[in-house]
Amino acid sequence: MNNGARSWQFGLTSAERATFRRLNTPEKIQRYLDEIAYNKERGGETCRSPRRVMRDRMAHCMEGALFGAAALRMIGFEPLLLDLEAVRDDDHVLAIFRRRGRWGALAKSNYAGLRYREPVYRTLRELAMSYFEHYFNLKREKTLRAYSRPVNLRRFDAIGWMTAEEDLWAIPEYLVDVSHRPLIDAGAAAKLGRVDDRLFAAGLVGLAH
Repeated sequence: MNNGARSWQFGLTSAERATFRRLNTPEKIQRYLDEIAYNKERGGETCRSPRRVMRDRMAHCMEGALFGAAALRMIGFEPLLLDLEAVRDDDHVLAIFRRRGRWGALAKSNYAGLRYREPVYRTLRELAMSYFEHYFNLKREKTLRAYSRPVNLRRFDAIGWMTAEEDLWAIPEYLVDVSHRPLIDAGAAAKLGRVDDRLFAAGLVGLAH
C-alpha cells in the first residue's frame, strides 16, 4: 500500500473528499458501487471520471472500475485496473488491490457474479479464473478468455482522470492494447458446456434492462 495519497493533490472538492472518507475499506467501496445505478450505455456513450460517477450516481463497468481505483487510492492502495477479455461478449474491467500478499477486486457489473472478490487470491491468474464460471453471455456461452497485466492509473494523472469532466476514452483504449494472458487454450474453449439454468438465473439477479 502507498500511504502518501492526499486528497488535495487531485483537485477534489470538499464534498468529494467527504464521500471518499466514508469509503475507507474495499468492502465499503463495493457497497457504494452496488448501490448506485447501472449505466445501461454499456460503455458505448460515456466514460465518466470518478467525479462524474459521484455526481450522477451512475456507472457501467469501466466507470465503476475507475471509481473503485480512485477510492482505493484514497485509502492508500495503488490505483490498479485489470482487464478481463472475452469472446462474443463485452470485456470487463476490475479495480484490483492487494492485502497481505493476496489479490482482491472491486467491480460494477450488470451480472451478479462479476462484482467483488475478497483478497484471498495468490496470483492475478487465480483472481481472473474466479470469474470464469460467472462470465457468460445471454446465449449461455462461457466467454472469458484472457486477462491483462495490471495497469496503474498514475500514468493518466496528467489528464486528471479522477476529476475530468470530459470522457476518458484514452484509458479503455489503452487497456485494449496492453498485453493479455490466456486463461484457457483453444482445445478447452471448444469443449465448454453451456451455463446451467440455476447459474444463469443467479447471474441475472438485479439485471438492469
